[in-house]
Amino acid sequence: MPWELKPQNSPRLASALQIMLEGPVGAASYNNEFGRPNLAGYFRTFEISASNDKPNLRFGYHKPIMLAGGVGNIREVHALKARISEGMLVVILGGPSMLIGLGGGAASSLDSGSSEEKLDFASVQRANPEMERRCQEVIDRCISKGINNPIVSIHDVGAGGLSNALPELVNDAGLGAEFYLDSIPTDELGLSPMELWCNEAQERYVLVIEEDRFDEFEAICSRERCLFSVVGHVTNNPQLKLSNRVSKNEQKKEYPGYAGCSDPVDMPMKMLFSNQSISVRNISRKRDIKKTVYSDDLDIREAINRVLKLPAVSDKNFLITIGDRSVGGQVSRDQMVGPWQVAVADAGITTGGYDVFCGEAVAIGERSPISVINAPASGRMAIAEAITNIASASIDDLSDVHICANWMASINDEGQESDLYNTVKAVALEFCPRLGISIPVGKDSLSMSSKWTHDEQHYAVSSPLSLVVTAFSRVPDVRLAVNPLLDFSDETELLLIDLSSGKMRLGGSALAQVFGRNYQTVPDVDDPEVLIRFIGAMRALTKDNLVLAYHDRSDGGLIVTLLEMAFASRCSMDIDIDIDIDSTDSCLASLFNEEIGAVLQVSSKKMNHVLQVFSDFHLFQNVKQVGKPYKGGENIVLKCNGDILVELRRSELHKSWSGLSYRMQSLRDNPVCADQEFDRLNDLDDPGLSLSLTFPVPNLSGRDICINVNKPRVAILREQGVNGHVEMAAAFDCAGFSAVDVTMSDLLRDHQNLSDFNGLVACGGFSFGDVLGAGLGWAKSILFNEKLKEMFYEFFNRDSSFSLGVCNGCQMMTGLKELIPDAEMWPKFDFNLSGQFESRFVMVEVVQSESILLRDMDGSKLPVSVAHGEGRAVFESAENINSMISKQISLKFVDNYGFATSAYPFNPNGSENGITGLCAADGRVTIMMPHPERNFRTITNSW
Repeated sequence: MPWELKPQNSPRLASALQIMLEGPVGAASYNNEFGRPNLAGYFRTFEISASNDKPNLRFGYHKPIMLAGGVGNIREVHALKARISEGMLVVILGGPSMLIGLGGGAASSLDSGSSEEKLDFASVQRANPEMERRCQEVIDRCISKGINNPIVSIHDVGAGGLSNALPELVNDAGLGAEFYLDSIPTDELGLSPMELWCNEAQERYVLVIEEDRFDEFEAICSRERCLFSVVGHVTNNPQLKLSNRVSKNEQKKEYPGYAGCSDPVDMPMKMLFSNQSISVRNISRKRDIKKTVYSDDLDIREAINRVLKLPAVSDKNFLITIGDRSVGGQVSRDQMVGPWQVAVADAGITTGGYDVFCGEAVAIGERSPISVINAPASGRMAIAEAITNIASASIDDLSDVHICANWMASINDEGQESDLYNTVKAVALEFCPRLGISIPVGKDSLSMSSKWTHDEQHYAVSSPLSLVVTAFSRVPDVRLAVNPLLDFSDETELLLIDLSSGKMRLGGSALAQVFGRNYQTVPDVDDPEVLIRFIGAMRALTKDNLVLAYHDRSDGGLIVTLLEMAFASRCSMDIDIDIDIDSTDSCLASLFNEEIGAVLQVSSKKMNHVLQVFSDFHLFQNVKQVGKPYKGGENIVLKCNGDILVELRRSELHKSWSGLSYRMQSLRDNPVCADQEFDRLNDLDDPGLSLSLTFPVPNLSGRDICINVNKPRVAILREQGVNGHVEMAAAFDCAGFSAVDVTMSDLLRDHQNLSDFNGLVACGGFSFGDVLGAGLGWAKSILFNEKLKEMFYEFFNRDSSFSLGVCNGCQMMTGLKELIPDAEMWPKFDFNLSGQFESRFVMVEVVQSESILLRDMDGSKLPVSVAHGEGRAVFESAENINSMISKQISLKFVDNYGFATSAYPFNPNGSENGITGLCAADGRVTIMMPHPERNFRTITNSW
């Protein structure tokens, strides 16, 4: 079974289980605090013997691959770095240096596979997402000035640290610079010049500022409480100089690490950046190993269950719900699909703004197991999978797709150099140019090998050549996107668009992995033009609303594609696979091959129109009818040429598919919560999410509403770490308010005063993220400052004011309840009962209360996003709850039947009686844990 993981042979290596449990939590926690929606990912476990003669040499991932990246928008005026000149200031923006993160560049070099483990540990970065958040706010404030942006040029800090970033910043202009050791921010005074200069802490940037704009830039950094330091200036002399001003100027402060060191670096730029001689490597071709091909003697029922349990195929819920997927308020498609929130989406989609329908899409492709047999094919298939995934977003043209390529290999191992060379050549020089798509960015790590000795036995595990592709594209209209949720408003058909033209190669497939079968031929893209025509056909079909549902074929093959659509839709299916009985192909190969393709649901009445579109794009021969879906029930009937092969129960298959997630959550989180979520699959009558409103919804756009002249002013208040302020401002702006960005620094320095505002909104995020109790740190910054305490007291007690606290802002408001009239019985908010950050789309009911913001909404039940780690309301006593009923309890979590609940995951934090929103007795102050500001547009709802 996939979850029965074997212990590692090396006592120094983390086990696969440990990596699976802890690695994703760390990555998600960082991203949650930084504040970007996590909308795409992939998950692969893999280990096989690399040689029949050497059982201790294996392909696998003892060094795991983790990805980070995203898509954004940039104004044309900021697309290119401006020209820098002599005298301009060079600035480090962000956190200080510490004795960590010195070996990243070296650890990913091609020689480190045989290095000591010390180098790998030295490459570990510190995690400071709050600092990166503050840097981002400074950059956002600068770019909001348009052509008056004070930043002339900007560069990130990566491998090599400042020693790489600072020289690169000025070298492109043909200039030099002088930098000062004592100006480099550090929290450890004993760092040597090398440790300061080469430190790779990445929550910082280097940039060039015009000297006469420095005061303006300094004011922005001060407002955002972001550390920065002027570390040098640009010179006309193309010389790189790192000076120790401490010793030269005989300043009183002493830094033991470099006391007495005068000029650690003094060299011509051309010495550092001159053209290096081409490195010549002798590549050995990989010896072909004779593989055994097994006959097709597998039981289909067992094959389906085994494949559904393979981690690459199975439910990824345990990876997805711990990552914030709604922050920003512009997410049109996240991983969760449909009223039962099943994680089967093909792509992530966001809108380009708060009042537009255009946007962008992101999708991932990866077929690493294939590379063990045919590396170039694995590269082509990774690109193709990303394309068939992003096709669900109804992109305009394949040329709109841009690729980020992450290459991972261990090129000191026999054959991997040739695999890497051949695959890069096949993908970058042949395949992508034929498709008309570009690879403008990427990353590589060529040291993906672990070697050790245990009990006098030598072991080695090397990553197979792994190309992980992230595809990005603009989307003309996010409303035209399709997903795997089936439509039952009419009679429909399921069509397989087989872009392999009938090939059924099983090499490297999930079926081969779970049975240990060594099928020799692997899927490949034999004709790149078919992908171009497929994108064209999909665009034509979605533009005319002819595609009701869509899901690509990848890991697990056609059968998994169809079953995932059934899981998301909780329906029955009649599947019939046609094969040529005179050929060597089998039903098994038809069901489990992972050739490129997709399944479409179309109306039976419009079948001729659909077939005509495919014919117009010369794909008619690639279309096959594979079955029909039926609303409700749970019978999955599988036929071959009309003969029944097997009848299965959808709910049992769904349990097999979700079993890995359940077991991982049981080990990592609260097992009681894991049980409750898994038991949902037993409720065959679960109606899923629904919508029941007691108030009319005007059919108006934000622009229609916002023509009002006398708009009430509302302060969108934020503290360091807050990341939900932009969508909050957009929501209030759309509702007819004048939203004003206000920081705590503004209030402290008298740049803003709450007396000038009608409303106050404390936004969500991770203010003082390292303080237990989350928003309580924010509250203490007010209570311990007499000026701020008086300002907030007067605001809360002014009869004409209103306030809202959401998520972290909700916690902050409860910390200020001594200043708020009739709020003394409010609860405190503790860690979620699950023990994890919870990002969910769940039902809430608006219950009768005095809240002015929820007036006339009593009895409404609707889905809303939640994203928090400490949202469980804990009351001092039951009397407090009873005394607030009918006046101060305003929101409750309800299950899919509409009843208030404490059951997980309908109630994601475990609050008593489902309570998740309250107000003060007179209704002017409302607090809640859910994020309605992230769903104020219908297209930004997960369902």
